[in-house]
Amino acid sequence: MSASRSTAELGSKLQSRTNNAPTPQKPQNEGLKGFLAAPAIKKRFEEVLDKRAPQFMSSMLNLYTADANLQKCEPMSVIASCMVAATLDLPVDKNLGYAWIVPYKGRATFQLGYKGYIQLALRTGQYKSINVTEVYEGELVVWNRLTEEFVIDFEAKTSDKVIGYAGYFELVNGFRKTVYWTKEEIEAHRKQYSKTDYGWKLDYDAMAMKTVIRNMLSKWGILSIEMQMGYSEDVDPRKTIEIQPDGSVIEMENPVWQLEPVDGAGEMDFEGAAAGG
Repeated sequence: MSASRSTAELGSKLQSRTNNAPTPQKPQNEGLKGFLAAPAIKKRFEEVLDKRAPQFMSSMLNLYTADANLQKCEPMSVIASCMVAATLDLPVDKNLGYAWIVPYKGRATFQLGYKGYIQLALRTGQYKSINVTEVYEGELVVWNRLTEEFVIDFEAKTSDKVIGYAGYFELVNGFRKTVYWTKEEIEAHRKQYSKTDYGWKLDYDAMAMKTVIRNMLSKWGILSIEMQMGYSEDVDPRKTIEIQPDGSVIEMENPVWQLEPVDGAGEMDFEGAAAGG
């Protein structure tokens, strides 16, 4: 066998291997990264966040890359949901608990975390203090269901079992409100309103505390212009916003947020359609 023939055969085999080699997989975040690189999309985030836009968009990519379920959603729905968080000036890092981007039936939806509700309330300047917490077995001393007043002894905890959740706020004008939900009430609410268990499986206590504080604020709290705009004007709760690759925005009737009654009251529920509660 001649050297030239051997070289030709080797080249033929290498070419054959190249042709038969599997196509390299694109990084999971390449689709979203490509959309975020579009000048029109970058401009919209810069208009909302100014110099903080690059950092926020980087956190979007990190969120998307780390969540396999989110990667199955339409990239533009992820961007639209994150834009809601940007408009409210809330981070999308789910570990922080201010706002979550939740996958639901192939689309991403925006969802406020309980810390997001607290943050928006504090920005009004009307709240002297506001908080929500788990109540463990042995801590609840007295609870009046009518007045919703209760006494909790945090030193009397007998186990790590959570039996309920307590919310509290005081306005600068002196008005105070406390609420208490049993674990059974939270679970009944979850079963009635949740569309998926995604958020509840990630952090049950966080979702439960969000339910308590949202209910409390919607019934007895003060909603500032910023909060009302964040809830109803920046994103109409009856519609889904879609940001197009060219930066334009369209509205669709398939809702991301919905209005639902809670415990017979005309409460506005700004829960994402993905999780309810």
